[in-house]
Amino acid sequence: MIQPRGADAEMTRLLRNRTAMLTAATVRRLEAEVEWYRGLAAEDRSWISLVATSGITAFIDWYERPTPTTYNAAEIFRAAPPELTRSISLQNALALVRIVVEVVEENTQEIASPHRAQELREAVLVYSREVAFSAAEVYARAAEARGAWDARMEALAVDALLRDDSEALASRVATLGWSGEGPVLAVVGTTAVPVTDARTADLRRLARRAARDALVGNQGERVVVVLGGFTDARAAVELLLPRLSEGPVVMGPVVPDVAAAGRSARAALSGLAAVRGWPEAPRPVTADELLPERALAGDSTARASILERIVEPLEHANGPLLETLAAYLESGRSLEAAARTLYVHPNTVRYRLRRITETTGWDPTDGREGFVLHVALIVGRLST
Repeated sequence: MIQPRGADAEMTRLLRNRTAMLTAATVRRLEAEVEWYRGLAAEDRSWISLVATSGITAFIDWYERPTPTTYNAAEIFRAAPPELTRSISLQNALALVRIVVEVVEENTQEIASPHRAQELREAVLVYSREVAFSAAEVYARAAEARGAWDARMEALAVDALLRDDSEALASRVATLGWSGEGPVLAVVGTTAVPVTDARTADLRRLARRAARDALVGNQGERVVVVLGGFTDARAAVELLLPRLSEGPVVMGPVVPDVAAAGRSARAALSGLAAVRGWPEAPRPVTADELLPERALAGDSTARASILERIVEPLEHANGPLLETLAAYLESGRSLEAAARTLYVHPNTVRYRLRRITETTGWDPTDGREGFVLHVALIVGRLST
């Protein structure tokens, strides 16, 4: 490092005597010229004043005895709480350093004798360069610490979501900056390799490109991603597929807000546990598409959903739709055999099957959807 030449006790004394004056001049410049400073809370402005005083004092210490510790920005910012780095950006911090340097430069003629003023000015420039680099290191470490803190808070938010702790979830997603705009869904998949911090961060970046809001949590070999504020749910989830293993990926139902996200996540986790019952399931597959497997695996929520969405509408519909569905499915899906069982014409069976599709959204003549309806028949019978 360049060391100031001929720094002596007299020059150091002059500098120390001007510390309060230089600090006051710096604060006046900030108030007059810097908009972000005027926008700070009064408490933060007082901390900035302390930082300016600390910076000037550190320069004097360095001028007297040049060592790395005397230009360490961490020591300068130690006068203020760590939260100050959240209030002002690195760019603002460097602007503060620049103003302090300019104030000292402007007052060199008053502080130093004419033959020492140039020497003092050169020392200020050397010191400001070192502090600027050191300030960048301080902010890099602060950003790293914030990233680790955010990751821990995100894991706690996902945990609160799965435990249906709405109060804890609301406070944690607010801390993480969740905007709360638009629908929400949970996605659950697995990872083929151990989940490291780097892989989680990569998935988090991708999730936040897929949707306005995102949370990522690891549950052993499972990864839970909560997306909010998307326009196309399936398209958003498909963007995540390259970062997940080649195994199944299950989408929970879309819910109106993050407070209801636990319902979506639990449905997705139930689907992931049951999806092996459908080897040909698409990727991604929705939890609703896995209703029969989830019901057979013992998911009471899936059974309740089947009753509400399939059995009850068929029971309340005009005509013997449940009877027709049972006759069709249990006769090997033969129109003629069902018609004979019901003592009706095959066209009547065909008409009723169309009404079943319109009523439930599932087509009895489709292989997979007919299986869903067959399970619904059994669930309905067991519930009575």
